[in-house]
Amino acid sequence: MATLHTKSAARAMMAPAVIALFVWMIVPLALTLWFSTLRYSFYGIDTPFVGFENYTYFLTDPRFLSAFQNTLILVLGVLFVTVVGGTLIALLLDQAFFGQSAVRLLVLAPFFVMPTVAALVWKNMMMNPVYGVISQVLAALGLPPVDWLNNYPLLSIIIIVAWQWLPFATLILLTSLQSLSEDQKEAAEMDGAGPLSIFFYITLPHMKRAITVVILIQTIFILSIYAEIFVTTGGGTSSSNLTFFIATLIQLDGDVGTASAGGIVAVILANIVSIFLVRLVGKNLEA
Repeated sequence: MATLHTKSAARAMMAPAVIALFVWMIVPLALTLWFSTLRYSFYGIDTPFVGFENYTYFLTDPRFLSAFQNTLILVLGVLFVTVVGGTLIALLLDQAFFGQSAVRLLVLAPFFVMPTVAALVWKNMMMNPVYGVISQVLAALGLPPVDWLNNYPLLSIIIIVAWQWLPFATLILLTSLQSLSEDQKEAAEMDGAGPLSIFFYITLPHMKRAITVVILIQTIFILSIYAEIFVTTGGGTSSSNLTFFIATLIQLDGDVGTASAGGIVAVILANIVSIFLVRLVGKNLEA
């Protein structure tokens, strides 16, 4: 049993790490908040205080609405593919078969590929309309090739990002699936429950927390996707998300003030989206 002295000692030992993490988090956030209230540009000398003018300019920019819409579509599309696909693959990998360990290793391999490398592989080897693998398969079937990155830029990015994050979802969901007691399934089978009933009433509720973790972690990272867009489509209104739009404000326009305001808006929206998705999934699984 921990005494007051041991609790105080534990807090004292954890304090340096907690303080360092707090400073590491709060200093960039405070600077971003301060820059968002200034007319701060790479091409200007003065940095006058303008209050919420940068926020107004950012939110009324026509590119903001398209970037916000693309961000929502990207997040929801990737989450749908990874959660549904990860659940199905986890169910398959939970079965005993020859070469199970090798198959699991191959399934997890895409998660260790760097985003830039993954984007280049899909752009040049898979989605190229002339010599890409997908075009070769379509040609073998007698179908015309598809220029994915020009005709379907956002869908292409969703496919690339989902391919990268599918192993992560599979790993988390498989771990949750393996912690499910077989006695529950056997009891349900003895009561006459079929495979679908067992999945929807026993397996899926058991995986609720794992699915919530997958959604929360993936949402945080997917909202900050940049490399895949930069390498494949180079941005534009049809594929830019909020992260790419904010980066464009700094790289091309040199507008640090508006970009900082956009960063604060993006943080607020990211928290709102994450909380909404987690609660929505939790309520659906409980129902």
